[in-house]
Amino acid sequence: MMIVKTIGEIRDLVKGWRDEGFSVGFVPTMGALHEGHKSLMERAMAENDRVITSIFVNPTQFGPDEDFEAYPRDLAKDGALCDQVGVHAVFAPDAQELYLSDKCTTVHISGLTDVLCGSKRPGHFDGVCLVVSKFFNIIGPDKAYFGQKDAQQVAVMKRLVRDMNFEVEIISCPIVREEDGLAISSRNVYLSEEERKAAQVLNRSLKMAKSVLEQGERNAPILKAAILSCIIQEPMAKIDYVEVVDKENLESINGEIKNNVLIPIAVYIGKTRLIDNITFEV
Repeated sequence: MMIVKTIGEIRDLVKGWRDEGFSVGFVPTMGALHEGHKSLMERAMAENDRVITSIFVNPTQFGPDEDFEAYPRDLAKDGALCDQVGVHAVFAPDAQELYLSDKCTTVHISGLTDVLCGSKRPGHFDGVCLVVSKFFNIIGPDKAYFGQKDAQQVAVMKRLVRDMNFEVEIISCPIVREEDGLAISSRNVYLSEEERKAAQVLNRSLKMAKSVLEQGERNAPILKAAILSCIIQEPMAKIDYVEVVDKENLESINGEIKNNVLIPIAVYIGKTRLIDNITFEV
């Protein structure tokens, strides 16, 4: 496995692969890799001749009150996991390699980025769209892999590709969960033993919602109220949001559910903000 630091090197590497007729898969990450990332890389390895994983803590997606400097960085550990999976190259540039000091270009997708997590983190998805656009331009992958746990990000990436005519297919991969049902996240390490047990309420409430949908309920307000009722029974839980939205455009559903639906939730357990979701095809 190669660790590549510069745009020129990664472009030359991909060009060589293309000359040999190889397909290229891409898994963008900010490092701090875990089993969820591993599942993305394994999927990419199964579906492409060559796979690149990026490890880049992207400064443009951090807000003024978010500690960019404190984000965990361990390239040796992350690289070892990539090597274990069999990834062919890790692209790990520094910020100066990707962003010129006088940069003035932004990428904004209206609507999709103004709701859910986007409403809580203004500018976050602009930074995500900017760095992913740069990666797509530099690498030119055939497929790019994202975890469904960040469902809003998946929807934004699909719209980015559609609107900007990138020749890349966005692959959404299933949420990977711990044995207790908690969605795997780098934030889980901040939970105490008691908080970890309390955090199971996220998955429990979503499983309940899926059961209600399977029984035929199609009234979104009733479904949302049932989820809220389940979560508030956990004393350690503080709800950020619970929504029932259209899976494609993320617009809130305030009446009957007629299209494929996404139910995303964000809940604080102690000081740790956790997200989870389910989708349901109508």
